[in-house]
Parts: sequence; structure tokens; C-alpha cells
Amino acid sequence: MNQPAWAFRETSAEPATASLPFSHVSLELGHLYMEDFAVGADRLRRHFAAARPWADAVRASTGARLANGRARVSTCFLIDDYFSRLSTPAELIPPLLSAAADAGLTIDYLARESGCAVAPGTDRTEFRLAESVLNRLVESPPPGSSGFRPPVSRTGWLSNGCRAPAQRTSAALDSAGATWQPPSETTARGHSVFLDVELWSGREEERTWSCAFLASVWQLVRLGLLRDNGRAVLTPTPWDDREFPSEWDGLPPVLRLNPHAEPFTAYSTCSVLPTRFLTVEHAVRVVLEQVQIEDAVQDQVMSRSAKEGFAVPADIAARTSYVFPPGL
Repeated sequence: MNQPAWAFRETSAEPATASLPFSHVSLELGHLYMEDFAVGADRLRRHFAAARPWADAVRASTGARLANGRARVSTCFLIDDYFSRLSTPAELIPPLLSAAADAGLTIDYLARESGCAVAPGTDRTEFRLAESVLNRLVESPPPGSSGFRPPVSRTGWLSNGCRAPAQRTSAALDSAGATWQPPSETTARGHSVFLDVELWSGREEERTWSCAFLASVWQLVRLGLLRDNGRAVLTPTPWDDREFPSEWDGLPPVLRLNPHAEPFTAYSTCSVLPTRFLTVEHAVRVVLEQVQIEDAVQDQVMSRSAKEGFAVPADIAARTSYVFPPGL
């Protein structure tokens, strides 16, 4: 007779899950490439002038959802220092903050995109943040799939459905009745919108993460859903009125520029972005729909938001929203 196997573990050995402060909404006022900054200050002023009405609308609509009408909204801005570094923080950030102020906007938190790839970890070590999210991906198998497709950990590609079968090159394998089959979306409503997302390029030890995947990490960070051995990641560093350095690596991954800002992490996010980011954010939603978050972290967010009368859906992607203003 088989005896049951018992496993004993000290409760103190379980890493405690850090509890984070939450705003109701994390409002992203923009995400620009270095090339956008190179155009000049007028480009920045046009950006924030177009974003201002939508930022006001987000604040008003969030307040309308709350019984007391007092919405906690924090603002953030993401700078791409991962794919290119055409300028320095000392040259780039002051004009950026000035352009936002000219439009009546305050950037509470400033983040570097490279921090979404590798972040400061525990015990003064590096934490491979993007890789940790990759390891949390659980692909949604499309109905009728055979499991032939290699896992995302090997291919670097993630889809929202079933790809079209690969073309056969051997005439002996092609029967007269063989027909082409289209790709299909797993949760299609009537018709499919199939998307295949590249998460990285290059060799495994020298990966270059895609913009879509780093943007997915950025969303998860803002939603307060990532931990490093139970500890919070990318916690903002107060910056106050210090001068900005001449090197990006001399800047913390996330700065708290406004000492009176609401919390960086939030129950939901809204991003005001140029229309060229529409395809990127579609890819982000495909990633978010297939990421597995620790139960303790999910429970923390779900229970606390519900107690505040600001309940969020279990679907992580549904906690994100976007505005793509014309002309931005």
C-alpha cells in the first residue's frame, strides 16, 4: 500500500510578498524615442498640448467612479534609453519637464526603458526583469492544437491563436486534397485578428528585447504585479531638485520627481500615446493575457481595490486603457 508523501516547510522560509501603495490610475503622459527628442522642443510642446485634454478626461472619469469623487492619479513618462542614447539626461530631461509644465501637466515619475530589461535586484545584484516575465508566460493553447509549435521560451514568438500550417516543401507529402488553412484567433468573435509577437531577437545570452515586450513589462510594473523574491521591483527613487547626470546609467530606473505625487503603482493604467504605438500596444495585450502572476500578488490587488469601491477585473489586460490622440 502506497503511503502518502508529506512535505514539511517552515512558514518563515516563504518569502513575504511586499505590499505596495496604489493609486487608482497610473496615467502615462507619453513614451518617446530619442529621435523624437532630437526634433526639438516644439515637438515636445505639441505632444503635451495634445495630451492635456485627455489627461483631464482621465482624472474626471476616474473620480466619477468613486463615491467620494477623490481619484488618486499619478503621472509617468517613459524614455527610451534601451534602443538608442542620442542625448544625455542632463540635456534631455529639463526641456521635457518644461514642455509638460507649459501644457499645465506635471510628470510625477520618470522611467528609463532599460530598467524594464534589467533592474536593480536584492542584495545589490542585477535582476533580469524582462527574463523573469518571460518565465511567467503560459501560452494559451488554441482549440484543436497538436502541441507541435515549440514553446515561446525557445522561439521568442508569442501569438494569440493558431498559426497557419507551415508550407510543405516535399511534393510527396502534399496530397491532392491538401488545402491551405488560415491562422485563427483563440478568442475570436466571428472573425479572427491574428497576431504573432516577437519578444526578442539575437542569441539567448545576448537577447535584444523587443519594444512590445519591454512595454508589457512596463505595464506590469505600473500595475504593481511584479516581485523579486517577494520584494517590489523598480521602486521610485526620490530625485527632488538634484541635477541630472551626463550618463543614463547614472540615473535610477524610476525617478519620483514630484514629492507630493500619488503612488507610482496603480490598480489600472491609462497611456496617452502617438498612434504609431497602436500595433505595439496590441502586442502588449497579447502578452498580458498570457502572463501568470503570483496568487498572493493578485489577491492583494483584487481585495484592496474592491474594498475601495474600485474593483478591477481578474484579466490583467482589461486593467489597461489607451488614448491615441489624432496628430500626436
